[in-house]
Amino acid sequence: MALVLTEEQTMLRDSARRFLADNAPVAHLRQLRDAHDGTGFSRDLWKRFAEMGFTGILVPEELGGIGLGFVGAGVVMEEIGRHLSVSPFFASSVVAVTAIRHAGSAAQQREWLPAIASGERIATLAVDEHSKHRPDQIALTATQTSAGYRLDGSKNFVGHGHVADLLIVAARTPEVGADITLFSVSRETPGVAIERVAMVDAHNAARLAFKDVIVPASAVLGGVDGGAEALAIALDAGRAAAAAEMIGIADETFARTVAFLKERRQFDRVIGEFQGLQHRAAKLYCDIELARASTLKALQALDADPAKAATAVSVAKARAGKSATLAVQEGVQMHGGMGMTDEFEMGFFMKRARVLQELYGDANFHAERIARSRNY
Repeated sequence: MALVLTEEQTMLRDSARRFLADNAPVAHLRQLRDAHDGTGFSRDLWKRFAEMGFTGILVPEELGGIGLGFVGAGVVMEEIGRHLSVSPFFASSVVAVTAIRHAGSAAQQREWLPAIASGERIATLAVDEHSKHRPDQIALTATQTSAGYRLDGSKNFVGHGHVADLLIVAARTPEVGADITLFSVSRETPGVAIERVAMVDAHNAARLAFKDVIVPASAVLGGVDGGAEALAIALDAGRAAAAAEMIGIADETFARTVAFLKERRQFDRVIGEFQGLQHRAAKLYCDIELARASTLKALQALDADPAKAATAVSVAKARAGKSATLAVQEGVQMHGGMGMTDEFEMGFFMKRARVLQELYGDANFHAERIARSRNY
């Protein structure tokens, strides 16, 4: 498949770019940060985001969505990265929707997917328990009881977990086979404690604690001991979406840096005329384009067969992480001293890129994942 967007995907990109530029630019992120907003995003903006159809991109049309696939979701994520827009789109409309589609029963999908597509409900995936992404080290337990299951343990870095109506919790069932089971848990369930965490990039996450949390057997998604495959696919959807967001960050940072090179003068010359800076800018451009191609390839692989997209996704996540890191570092350095100031927006892009690189595995994690898959 050609590594270019279709006409429909291009129209979606242009629509998302206009909407976010007008309603959720970097200045909106700064405003939320400085106001110490308890929600961390605009509910009104999220409602309008849903009215545009973005929240239902991965939801089938028969369940109230628009079904444009992972490439469509990636297109929106790239524009979110370009403007550093704050919304639950990544956590709810990409990762959680993917988990529900691949693990939920028909009844569970009918219950949740239309509500997520309309923006009425927010869902999130709770998987990580450590300071680094280690999905193979899940320790939260689900013990069978007469009433269903009892959940005990904790989760970290749960995207928009403080506002999510539905928590999709990855747990181990030691009495069955100690494999992964996914549970749908309401945030109002007794025993669930939620602490909002403002990340270094001013985006939202939460710590969750589960103590004697009783859920019915109907809360199981995908069968007991049968959640590992759906979890892997949901995580890969998140990794590809994060890669797309980092492409948006890198692209916007590069555009701002090039514009500055054309304006800033030293020694009676525009600094963009200096060959050393030209070489660095050219290298960065090539680096971003390689990352863009690998990310689009990963999104296309997810649309074709998500169970076989792991390698493409890991390549994209690692490549986009390195490219975004290079882009923001070069952006700060080429802007000189003002690049380090809070008044200048470059620092917001740097912080977001750093968080995204860690999210669902950094470059080292994915290099090891590829190596293990090939028996190295």
